[in-house]
Amino acid sequence: GFTMSVKAHRGLTHFRRLRSPEPWIERFERCWTALGDRREALLVQLHPELQRDDARLEYFLARMPQWIPVAMELRHPSWDDPGVYAVLERHGGAYVVMSGAGLPCVPRATSGLVYVRMHGPDQNSLYAGSYPDDDLRWWADRVLEWHGQGRDVLVYFNNDLGGHAVRNARKLKELV
Repeated sequence: GFTMSVKAHRGLTHFRRLRSPEPWIERFERCWTALGDRREALLVQLHPELQRDDARLEYFLARMPQWIPVAMELRHPSWDDPGVYAVLERHGGAYVVMSGAGLPCVPRATSGLVYVRMHGPDQNSLYAGSYPDDDLRWWADRVLEWHGQGRDVLVYFNNDLGGHAVRNARKLKELV
């Protein structure tokens, strides 16, 4: 009864920084087929120093097969721009909503999929801290709002230092 998302290899995201993605896309297609009914989304987490490059994003998304849902984690603040959201919308790419130290938290939906990564509420350290119930209620309201718009919502907790991810995920599920 489980499904999974797959994170693109750093060879594409951190070393090539989306340049010449064709060999990687071929691998994604083979692996995506093998996952069958267990597949959810392909997470593409860009290097945090990679600044906005609409042409590079457009090139990558235009080559990705439409049957593979792509969630783009654009960590540099320069990506927070209506033009970038328009590129994602045009190609059906999901903007990854992030919560965590030094990450821009923009609760934006750009496709039928909303992909949320919760890296922890501690503003001094990623992957740490437990989200207070009030914060989780706020996120539950966002999830319900997106569901009400007919969108699928995936929320992943990565605040696992101290085991908070499991507790926070259970609480959010209860609130939704």
